[in-house]
Amino acid sequence: MSDRAARTPEDITRLFVEYSNAGDADAVASLYHEDAVLAYPPGEITRGRDAIRDLWASVLAHRPTFTPEKPLPTLRFGDIALTSTPPRDGAGARAQVVVRRPDGSWVRIIDQPELIHPEQSASDAG
Repeated sequence: MSDRAARTPEDITRLFVEYSNAGDADAVASLYHEDAVLAYPPGEITRGRDAIRDLWASVLAHRPTFTPEKPLPTLRFGDIALTSTPPRDGAGARAQVVVRRPDGSWVRIIDQPELIHPEQSASDAG
């Protein structure tokens, strides 16, 4: 296991912020399973680590700054866990399903970075 690998489900969010702020799309992509699914950009699905790396490379090219968000309690079921954080702006939530790999590291398999309340989503569509 790499020294930079997520050793707990909670490590992934911390490492995501660290890698993103460093502008390292390859490191961000390493936090995802090879076949991961990311619900981003809004309204779209990005599938697979390579596509996720390409997406983050384009986002990080604009040098955004990410701020750590206090995680909600992690829910675990064996080698699968659900992690989540409430965004600082109070809108919706973020949720990720993560899995422990054979080497003991954790990676995201499903990432929903922007959960929006159904009423807000319906009003946006109309």
